[in-house]
Parts: sequence; structure tokens; C-alpha cells
Amino acid sequence: MVDDLKAIGTMRMPFGKYGPASFPPDGVPIYDLPAEYLGWFASKNSWPKGRLGELLRIVHQMKADGSDTAFDPLRKANGGPTQFRKPRQREWRASDD
Repeated sequence: MVDDLKAIGTMRMPFGKYGPASFPPDGVPIYDLPAEYLGWFASKNSWPKGRLGELLRIVHQMKADGSDTAFDPLRKANGGPTQFRKPRQREWRASDD
């Protein structure tokens, strides 16, 4: 299990909506993938093959069990959770008195 957590801490989504094309340069860390996204793989029973699929299943199960806080040290080490929305530009105007 320790090896799995180490691998989860370094693995990034290599394709799709959360891959490098949308989140350059390496994609989103798999522990930050939304539970709904992982649930889609689970509902279709179409996990990627190999080690990536195994790790995604583990992440999905941990999130489904409510054990997502186990990923907090990984997030902290990487500067916090992945931001999926771009920050809004706010325009400040002086009020007319």
C-alpha cells in the first residue's frame, strides 16, 4: 500500500480532459481528479490498462470511502489542490459620492 501511495503521489493524468493538453505541462495529479470523473470510468468499467488503471481504481475507492484526506500531505507538498477554474479578473471602480 505504501508503494501505491507513493505512485499516486507522482502519477499525473496523461490524457483526456485533465491531461497535459488542458493542464500543461504534465496534467492533473490523479489524487486531485474529481470523484465524478473517476466514477465515469467505474460506471463503464473501462479503467485504463496497466498501472494507471490500478492507481485510478485505488483513488476512486478512497474518495468513495471518504478517505480523501489521506491525499492532503501530497497536496500540501505540491502547493495545494489543483485549481480547475481560472481566477476571475476583477475590475475595481471607485464609487461616485
